[in-house]
Amino acid sequence: MSAEATNPATPGPAMPSPKLSASLEQGVPPSHRRKGRPRIDLRRLGRAALLGPAARDRLPDAIGHVAEAHRAHHPDADLEPLRRAYVLAESSHRGQMRKSGEPYITHPLAVTLILAELGAETTTLTASLLHDTVEDTEVTLDQVREEFGEEVCYLVDGVTKLEKVDYGAAAEPETFRKMLVATGNDVRVMSIKLADRLHNMRTLGVMRPEKQARIAKVTRDVLIPLAERLGVQALKTELEDLVFAILHPEEYEHTRELIADNAARDDDPLAEIAEEVRTVLRDAGIQAEVLIRPRHFVSVHRVSRKRGPMRGADFGRLLVLVNEDADCYGVLGELHTCLTPVVSEFKDFIAVPKFNLYQSLHTAVARGDGEVAEVLIRTHQMHKVAEAGVIALGNPYAPPSEEQADGDGERPSGSGRPSDIGRPSDGARSSDGGRSFDGERADPTRPGWLSRLLDWQEAAPDPDTFWSTLREDLAQDREITVFRADGGSLGLPEGASCVDAAYAQYGEDAHACIGARVNGRLATLSTVLKDGDTVQLLMGQDPASEPSREWLEHAHTPAARIAIQRWMAAHPAPSDTETPEAPAATPRPAPDARAARPAANAVVDQPGASVRLAGCCTPVPPDEVTGFAVRGGVVTVHRVECAGVARMKGTGRAEVGVRWGDTTECRVTLVAESFGRPHLLADLTEAIALEGVAIVSATVEPPSQQRVRHTYTLQLPDAAHLPGLMRAMRNVPGVYDVSRAQHPAAAAQ
Repeated sequence: MSAEATNPATPGPAMPSPKLSASLEQGVPPSHRRKGRPRIDLRRLGRAALLGPAARDRLPDAIGHVAEAHRAHHPDADLEPLRRAYVLAESSHRGQMRKSGEPYITHPLAVTLILAELGAETTTLTASLLHDTVEDTEVTLDQVREEFGEEVCYLVDGVTKLEKVDYGAAAEPETFRKMLVATGNDVRVMSIKLADRLHNMRTLGVMRPEKQARIAKVTRDVLIPLAERLGVQALKTELEDLVFAILHPEEYEHTRELIADNAARDDDPLAEIAEEVRTVLRDAGIQAEVLIRPRHFVSVHRVSRKRGPMRGADFGRLLVLVNEDADCYGVLGELHTCLTPVVSEFKDFIAVPKFNLYQSLHTAVARGDGEVAEVLIRTHQMHKVAEAGVIALGNPYAPPSEEQADGDGERPSGSGRPSDIGRPSDGARSSDGGRSFDGERADPTRPGWLSRLLDWQEAAPDPDTFWSTLREDLAQDREITVFRADGGSLGLPEGASCVDAAYAQYGEDAHACIGARVNGRLATLSTVLKDGDTVQLLMGQDPASEPSREWLEHAHTPAARIAIQRWMAAHPAPSDTETPEAPAATPRPAPDARAARPAANAVVDQPGASVRLAGCCTPVPPDEVTGFAVRGGVVTVHRVECAGVARMKGTGRAEVGVRWGDTTECRVTLVAESFGRPHLLADLTEAIALEGVAIVSATVEPPSQQRVRHTYTLQLPDAAHLPGLMRAMRNVPGVYDVSRAQHPAAAAQ
């Protein structure tokens, strides 16, 4: 039931509805008001909505507004389903009243009118008229299916709430989960829900303040982001203003005063710039319509906070509408040639559309007095999509041949399940989550963000986790595209890391991921990706591979977080002496690899002195070496490029000549850098042993960001073995670097 519906009761005093049009126009002269269809007087409509005697083939007066708006977009539409749906809805809701005092039927009528004005096709409007019948009346889904067909039934079921009696406190999150799953098969479900919430928000003034605030917060956190993702800007902006008025009344009032004060000005710089633009385009022979689009309340509020004191041109933007894509760039060229462009404000969303279908060129031009006007340039079709988003698709599931045959892009109601009609099969759908490789949407009815949302919601363990995660997910309102090594692409929210890319591509198989290459360079899984990056995920071969608990710190997407949390719940945390990345690779007692060690094959030019090789740089033949005398008649031998050599020479320490003797056996310390994985230490020690090298000591530092550092002191039978040994260690899966040890702290030996 609508948040404002009551069953037969004595209505209380009617309260004025906080409609957007009223809020925008309060104190604003007619010259600054939006042009559009007059808002319906609900009390007058309420009287007309009560079904009186009417011929069966005649539309009731109450839906005349709907029919007029519908025919404006679909001239050949069959209105008979709307007539039958209205008759059923009115008779079913008869006797029910809204808390504002109107007959309840005015609500589905108003919701349907919102959708009709945005260009929704007949099936959507039919379902919209019936959207509360199954929830609030004795009408059943079977009756809807029998009378109006499977599609209408599916849409009505998709927006029908789950009963609190059955679900208790989980009713709201589970209702949204159900609605989102239904939207995955038919985006028109969410279109109806958004229009339903908009009308409820317009008339929310009859509710208690605490209930207004609760509904406004859910609208802000869930419905507005969904409207943005579906591209329905006309609904999104009005919802934003209504939420703003409820949750931030003081800022709202201040913004209203700013708009009213600007409208009362004698001059209108935006209108003057608009006339200049018209002149420029007329002289260039470009046919275009130049309109002024006032900013809505939230937009004015944001601009005022960002720029400080508002100037006249800040209260709106210019909209230039043309017929062809090429004309958009023609307009841009003329404006940048004849006026002063603000280059930093240019954005091309035609060549690279936003993830919600939006296409437009954005620029700005400046006058000599400092007034700057933002300009949006798009075709009429782009504008329709920018305002109505997926609603502008008409029936997005009708086969192309049928669209051409029907003229208005519609298909008769009841001709099959939405998920079975005109949809690519799961196997045919692009593997990049709703985007083709050139960045354009492969299937606008199943965009990447929705596919990802539907994937992770299945794994949410409980309604509370789903509800909180949904809000977090929807708060990420920017999307990037990264490219896979195989040429495919992944759509991810801005701020996503390699961990998120791994789970987006491999699901729970990403537990075996051991690292990544970003744009050809080795990177940790915590690396944050940027739009256009190429990411190659390195997968381990061990089926028992496990994710690192540290990954949670870098997981940005719900799919990654939930998968890691599920694994952690199934695998309790190990003891403090173990690490999940490399169970065997724990620090173990070992001689200090940095300690100076005897060097039987090094000869110094100082009779009677004993010789030790420095642990800071572990020199071996044929390294170029030098020596320094220390206490006890000992000379320590360093590689000449050792950082310790420069420090000791800088303090005035005298060098002692050193050369290599005939003995070929040597000792060296190597550091292996690797991604953590099970059995890595065993594989490394096996590779060392196969080279005929003895391990004197080994230490393994605790993993950090899934990286593990191994330090080995090794006895080589011959220094010539060193390059081959280092190659063998680098070839161990997961090892990305092997180098000679450098220990600055030991350099003073």
